[in-house]
Amino acid sequence: MAYDKFNILKSTAVPLPIENVDTDQIIPARFLKATERKGFGDNLFRDWRYHPDDTPKEHFVLNNPIYSGKILVGGKNFGSGSSREHAAWAIYDYGFRCVVSSFFADIFRGNCLNIGVLPVQVSAEFLQKIFEAIEADPKAKLEISLPDQSITILATGEKEQFDINGYKKDNMLNGFDDIDYLLNLKEEIRAFEKQAPL
Repeated sequence: MAYDKFNILKSTAVPLPIENVDTDQIIPARFLKATERKGFGDNLFRDWRYHPDDTPKEHFVLNNPIYSGKILVGGKNFGSGSSREHAAWAIYDYGFRCVVSSFFADIFRGNCLNIGVLPVQVSAEFLQKIFEAIEADPKAKLEISLPDQSITILATGEKEQFDINGYKKDNMLNGFDDIDYLLNLKEEIRAFEKQAPL
């Protein structure tokens, strides 16, 4: 399933300065019954967002109207725990296109890259600067440049580079998942088949 191409994202951000956010907090296990990537955003951080009677918890950041944007800024060790793909699906379905943290669980990072959510890992010092910029101005914008592999706090001009696998970078720039990538090579694959000895 193809997703939106990712090039340069300039957006406000939602701060979640909590460390060790695991996938069961991102999308609780009771919501994993569906097999399509639709509707998971409604239950993103469900137990943190809502009381048992489904009324919103006013103190939780996603229920605070002063914060919005396509970038989620999390604390260290974001996406730990079980390997459920649904955690990345929920983040994408909610509307986030990028998650920033000082450390990601490997499987969560891979799941994000497979569906079009860019995980941007920064230093602990730069992450703190981002949180401070958002605290000073909830409308402060970040610029994520995938071609340059950089993240910039636009209010201050401070910038840091981030790493990404070259294959995943190319896929995100083109809006490809792994199947789309192979389909894009179908003519080359057919040409190789014709030339390959039996």
